[in-house]
Amino acid sequence: MNTTAIDPDALKRYSFSVWNFKMGEMVSLMIHIGDRLGLYKALDGAGPVSAAELAQKTGLKERWLLEWLRGQAAARLLNYHDGDRFELPAEGAEVLANEEGSLAFAAGAFSGQTPPETVDKLIEAFRTGIGLSYQDLGPNAAHRTERMLGPWTRRELVPNIIPALDGVIQKLEKGAVAADVGCGGGVALIAMAEAFPNSEFHGYDPSQHAVDRCHEKVEQLGLDNVHLYVAGGESLPRAATYDFLITFDCIHDMTRPGEVIASIRRAMKPDGTWLIKDIRSQPEFRDNMKNPLLAMFYGFSVSACMSSALSEPDGAGLGTLGFNPEVAERMTREAGFSRFQMHDFEDPSNLYYEVRP
Repeated sequence: MNTTAIDPDALKRYSFSVWNFKMGEMVSLMIHIGDRLGLYKALDGAGPVSAAELAQKTGLKERWLLEWLRGQAAARLLNYHDGDRFELPAEGAEVLANEEGSLAFAAGAFSGQTPPETVDKLIEAFRTGIGLSYQDLGPNAAHRTERMLGPWTRRELVPNIIPALDGVIQKLEKGAVAADVGCGGGVALIAMAEAFPNSEFHGYDPSQHAVDRCHEKVEQLGLDNVHLYVAGGESLPRAATYDFLITFDCIHDMTRPGEVIASIRRAMKPDGTWLIKDIRSQPEFRDNMKNPLLAMFYGFSVSACMSSALSEPDGAGLGTLGFNPEVAERMTREAGFSRFQMHDFEDPSNLYYEVRP
């Protein structure tokens, strides 16, 4: 037991810091409720409204809305006006309501708390060393990932990112064969398939939950140039098949990233391009400490990314911040790629790497 004399002020500050994280947990739940019920969309552009007015607009119960509104004002997410009226500011609408049009949209990340049975499995993983795959994490993980990553992908991939790659857009417009390894719910895959109807797109993901979501959207949109496979990147064709290939936020999740990178090298045509998107990070932990969201990224890692990367015995376990530029270049060159170029598209969370044979 620590017998060091405790500074009362330091104790108060530390205690407040801990309880502040508990408050964050509660506010996170309230954001999820607001997003799920469409409350932020109902407040968008409405000016100051009362709970009664919001109840009339949404068909929900006034007393419940009043408590939620007051909590959101307490969290400084809504502006409070005299007479118990509440307003979603313009910047709040960009972050919490405008899913299709704003790169800042974040409400999709708040998909409710981790189910108790998943927490129990994570606790056991600390004892066994074996984590949970994204298939094990269930449909909620696929849905949350899609909504977290979707806004940036939908808004930037086709208009700005692909045109920055040497010769890729010309190939896709003419007619190419492309693949998305770790396609998840298909946000990037579908964006490309809609934009480049002359090309053929293959999506690979080991999560049946994710591929099922992608299938539904492909069918709804009537896309006939998309083919989906419940499989990991190691299952790519052994012959040189692809003109263009992407891996978005997934190399660090893989149990055998080296094998997948080697598989990508075999499956790529001699003049092909591989676009990697992965988390901004530095090789040294101390250099990452300036990131104000670093604790959140490590929480993602333990609960999902590193867990997935350790879901098989002897998994690589890179984790959320483990595929930094130094590691990315080394691993791609070891697999036989000779060209590696880093792009910064001002994505606050990610860097992009253009890799060629």
